[in-house]
Amino acid sequence: MTESTSPKNPQTLLNVPNQLSIARILLSIVMFFLLAFGWYKTSFALFVVTAGTDWLDGYWARKYGQVTQLGRVLDPFADKLFICGTFILLGAISPLADGTSASGIAPWVAVLITGRELLVTTLRTFVEQQGGDFSAKMIGKLKMALQCLAAGWSMIHLSYLDTAQAAWRQAPPAWMSQGLLLVVWAAVLLTLYSGMVYVFAALSILRKSD
Repeated sequence: MTESTSPKNPQTLLNVPNQLSIARILLSIVMFFLLAFGWYKTSFALFVVTAGTDWLDGYWARKYGQVTQLGRVLDPFADKLFICGTFILLGAISPLADGTSASGIAPWVAVLITGRELLVTTLRTFVEQQGGDFSAKMIGKLKMALQCLAAGWSMIHLSYLDTAQAAWRQAPPAWMSQGLLLVVWAAVLLTLYSGMVYVFAALSILRKSD
């Protein structure tokens, strides 16, 4: 094995996809602070950039064959931190004075999404320890895309909020509020369905390995 392909070579470990995963972790942390302080437009812009690193690191790793063991751990961790942290913070935003949700993300939605991600991560770890292949499926990528759409839409919706008064500075357009509700429910349903797909896939792999 040459020096350039050695798994112990720092240049290999810190290749472009892994650097993008690390950047996604750091960008997520900054975005969480912005969300917590009510900087919703800036949060949305950073959210889009952070989500873009997820697509780019996967594309780069496949195109240039830069898939590493570190990347197989780092990439899903960065994804889970990014999406779960975003939904937790959106779900934690206080309701308006009239009791309605400004973010459109109920706390139970954040719990459901986080629980699903933890379950799939646990299943992947167990299956791969048994020698099985538990690679990401297309349904998982569609789920991630829909979750990102819901979270991004929520931030735009929140940009109409006066955080100091917990009231609307200017009421969001009706289509935006209605669309947010539909997108969030679509994300919830696809999250549940994709979770079931992974559970059944894990059971099938484990049966074959017995």
